[in-house]
Amino acid sequence: MLATVLFFGLVILGLGMLSYFTDSDILSVPDLGQYPGVVGMVAAIIGFVAILVPSLRLRRPTYPASVLVGVATALAHLAGVWVAALFGGAGVAAATAAVMQLVVGGASMVVALAALAAAWIGVALRRTRSRKPHWPWEDQPPEE
Repeated sequence: MLATVLFFGLVILGLGMLSYFTDSDILSVPDLGQYPGVVGMVAAIIGFVAILVPSLRLRRPTYPASVLVGVATALAHLAGVWVAALFGGAGVAAATAAVMQLVVGGASMVVALAALAAAWIGVALRRTRSRKPHWPWEDQPPEE
């Protein structure tokens, strides 16, 4: 699915730019490692697909569904990071600190906006059947 690949690419670009321009790590809780970030991203992708696919199966999907996809994806990302940090032995305080750092630092907003944009494009591709948009008056023969 093109929207999923687009979402992943936008998240990587957005988080990289956030890290570069703020000159800080996305997740810098001591003794946490990279594992929670990876699990959080996998959870975000699964959440993205799980919410987007049913809305795309409608005969004519609507664009406001993209907002739900964005919010659900950001929440899935946070839940994945929290659970992975907790099961990784970091403890409740460190897991919560990691999630709060993602929210306050803007990473959750990047994930939500990337999901919203990718879902919007996915809906647009589904509505146009992956062709260029076609207006109703284009079917009429030209007047001479």
